[in-house]
Amino acid sequence: MAFRKFLPLFDRVLVERLTAETVTKGGIMLPEKSQGKVLEATVKAVGPGSFNQKGDMQPVSVKVGEKVLLPEYGGTKVVLDNKDYFLFRDGDILGKFME
Repeated sequence: MAFRKFLPLFDRVLVERLTAETVTKGGIMLPEKSQGKVLEATVKAVGPGSFNQKGDMQPVSVKVGEKVLLPEYGGTKVVLDNKDYFLFRDGDILGKFME
């Protein structure tokens, strides 16, 4: 609930990465080093958007609650109530998953 106290500015998006799989489908436990970096996240908060060259507000393309695909590198780590979140620009988000 800490993310409700935090509002990203401009075209920034606050996301929470999904946890890495620790067990394979066959039931084998994976050590931390062999777990891949999780590139999927859930959007927790979005900024109002940014202004384009004409001065019009360009809204953010994702909404709170959507699942998105992140780039392998980038983002700014933010710790809120001892939980890790990441800030990305709207343009850095690679895509969103349709349900």
